Amino acid sequence: MITVTNVGLRYGDRKLFEDVNIKFTPGNCYGLIGANGAGKSTFLKILSGEIEPQSGNVSLSPGERLAVLKQNHFEYEDVEVLKVVIMGHARLFQIMQEKDAIYMKADFTDEDGMRAAELEGEFAELNGWEAESEAAILLKGLGIEEELHDKKMADISGSEKVKVLLAQALFGKPDVLLLDEPTNHLDLKAIQWLEEFLINFENTVIVVSHDRHFLNKVCTNIADLDFGKIQLYVGNYDFWYESSQLALKLTQESNRKKEEKIKELQAFIARFSANASKSKQATSRKKLLDKISLDDIRPSSRRYPYVNFSMDREIGNDVLRVEGLSKTIDGVKVLDNISFIMNKEDKIALVGKNELAKTTLFKILMGEMEPDSGSYKWGVTTSQAYFPKDNSQYFEGSEETLVDWLRQFSPQDDSESFLRGFLGRMLFSGDEVLKKASVLSGGEKVRCMLSKMMLSGSNVLLLDEPTNHLDLESITALNNGLIAFKGAMIFSSHDHQFVQTIANRIIELTSTGLIDKQMSYDEYLETHELQA
Repeated sequence: MITVTNVGLRYGDRKLFEDVNIKFTPGNCYGLIGANGAGKSTFLKILSGEIEPQSGNVSLSPGERLAVLKQNHFEYEDVEVLKVVIMGHARLFQIMQEKDAIYMKADFTDEDGMRAAELEGEFAELNGWEAESEAAILLKGLGIEEELHDKKMADISGSEKVKVLLAQALFGKPDVLLLDEPTNHLDLKAIQWLEEFLINFENTVIVVSHDRHFLNKVCTNIADLDFGKIQLYVGNYDFWYESSQLALKLTQESNRKKEEKIKELQAFIARFSANASKSKQATSRKKLLDKISLDDIRPSSRRYPYVNFSMDREIGNDVLRVEGLSKTIDGVKVLDNISFIMNKEDKIALVGKNELAKTTLFKILMGEMEPDSGSYKWGVTTSQAYFPKDNSQYFEGSEETLVDWLRQFSPQDDSESFLRGFLGRMLFSGDEVLKKASVLSGGEKVRCMLSKMMLSGSNVLLLDEPTNHLDLESITALNNGLIAFKGAMIFSSHDHQFVQTIANRIIELTSTGLIDKQMSYDEYLETHELQA
């Protein structure tokens, strides 16, 4: 168990935390959520001891071990992969080194023998004889095959390094596990393996993630960082989000229809309580959900952008016809004889392990790249709006303010008041609209690109990884906006919930063509393993 008592931290005049009191108990996985800049990663660093709070303290139960997912992927370049994983248990690794040093001595003394015996006893207590096999199992589960285990970290790829550091954090069954964005750079198979590992993990987990599907799968509790405090909620991310939104409506509507809202919220709690029985962590969570009262659920201060795509023109039956598209880049064929017909009700998710193939198809369909062979044709009633994975060309070197930047994409109404109002709904308020477009953060640029698309009134949307750089609030708003969109759509995303809730058709791009199925993402994954 890890206990936080009266913890406070300020940076200058800015208060991150104040009088935070919380206990994280064994058997639970806590999803730490909060708006960008709220201090989630900083709080994890306080828990790990990397940062000292200005007031209060953090204590770990006596004899317990805490493990942290490290973010420096180049920390162990000269160390073998398997050894890096075992280093996750510092005491065990120290014993192994000391033992080896003693046994290597040419003049082995009686004192050395006694010390070696002591070390062997502690080594056995820490399950040292199973260390290498446990480390190998973790690596294999995350997709690091055996032939890489003896290689040095410098000799493996960046995504493989991420997996090794994750295995290091998981190694040796730590009592408290701190994970900051553990699914970043992981492939689908590795994420599914990690989900199962954490669901069955018996100790304490505290995780920060922008992956809502992951939070819903693994979390028994949500720790909401808001107003400089941390409030604990029983249940997963969806439960927290929907209940907080209902509570917000309740407070906004005050006495108007208050009784109906109270009934709605009570029914919602009951529905989630019933669903919790299907979870592996279920029974205790269901009991806690049953005890939740209206006073336990408070509205959040979170701000969600207003994402709404409307069409200036109804779309006809003839949307898009693609025939035999092929493209080779740098000697590698990324698209091979791709053919499909897009219908007006299609919301197509492009999936597959080859990121370049998806981006290349988007660029060809938008006329930014020529295919080597094949053709495509848009229907005469269609108009397209495009979200590129790399949006730098729209912002680099721009001296325009946000208002002026957006004005060029607003042919119907370019008045100052309209543009300021539009930007306000996308969370750019006050003097923020006078910022230069070139100095925006990654998330701000994405919100500007979405604003550009919304102003276009297009009836076909093409989006290449639109959730990159967005916080949970913006991802949720975009997700809901695309679900409500009445036109056709082709998109790609690594966000599982995003794909599952939007797509009604899956097209997987493979090295030898495509697989095209009219079904949901979860249904597709049940019957297909994503190919190279």
